[in-house]
Amino acid sequence: MADLQSASDVLMIRPVRFIGNPQTSSSNAFQARCDLSDEQAQERALQEFNALAAALQDAGVGVHIVGDTLEPHTPDSIFPNNWVSFHADGTAVLYPMMAPNRRAERREDVLSELSAKRGFMIRRVIDLTPHERDEKFLEGTGSLVLDRVNRIAYACVSPRTDLDVLGDFSQQLDYDIVSFEAVDARGTPIYHTNVLMAVGARFAAVCAASIREDARSSVLDTLRASGRAVLELSHDQMNAFAGNMLELRTARDTSVVAMSTRALESLIPAQRELIESHAGPILAVPIPTIETLGGGSVRCMLAEIALRKR
Repeated sequence: MADLQSASDVLMIRPVRFIGNPQTSSSNAFQARCDLSDEQAQERALQEFNALAAALQDAGVGVHIVGDTLEPHTPDSIFPNNWVSFHADGTAVLYPMMAPNRRAERREDVLSELSAKRGFMIRRVIDLTPHERDEKFLEGTGSLVLDRVNRIAYACVSPRTDLDVLGDFSQQLDYDIVSFEAVDARGTPIYHTNVLMAVGARFAAVCAASIREDARSSVLDTLRASGRAVLELSHDQMNAFAGNMLELRTARDTSVVAMSTRALESLIPAQRELIESHAGPILAVPIPTIETLGGGSVRCMLAEIALRKR
């Protein structure tokens, strides 16, 4: 069964010990320090998490929340899209993670919860995690931005996105790979593809200027060939997490585009109009603590559940 581009259900992991992860900061230039104690960071992150979950639920998106556990300590558990993806044919994919403390985020009980208690059909699990033994990684839909309808996976090659694992994903899920290298305005490699681009049903957003020049036209041509309107983002907008947006469907079979308030405020009126005319209203929530300490934004917090229900 073919995937729809936009899911109507998402998995969110409620944080219990959120802090800036020291094991990820060297490869994530979006991650920064702030003057908060660990207790304050957790308190504020939980408030931001709850506000996003409530806003999505109010919009008609199915939000499936599972609580994190105190032990083992997984400071980035709030970003579940990096360890699992779900597909319409009943497939769940588990991904190899670069930071050792992020590998503990993968939980079989989460899959069991979705299947046994929430009625989603998981028919097979593809486990890519053995690549960790070779220090090769692919961090879910952080590393991969999926055109689910046309079965194209866009991937910015980085220490967290390995070509060999991309090939394994491609073979097992029958996706074509469009890979490229990308850097920020300072020349620092971009750690995850989903901070520079997003693909909706009828539009795509991309910071084309960050993509290496010899691959830039190919990426843009592939996006346009899919029939999507292309919204080009600046480096400053990418740094404000404007690329880290996610289109979702609602119970009314309409669409919303979720992003942070910081991302929304970076967009000019014409860009907002393009999104709204090709997808639907923008749902924006402030998550400054999560963005600053975690180095990820709204899209990173949402693992789409494309699975069918019983």
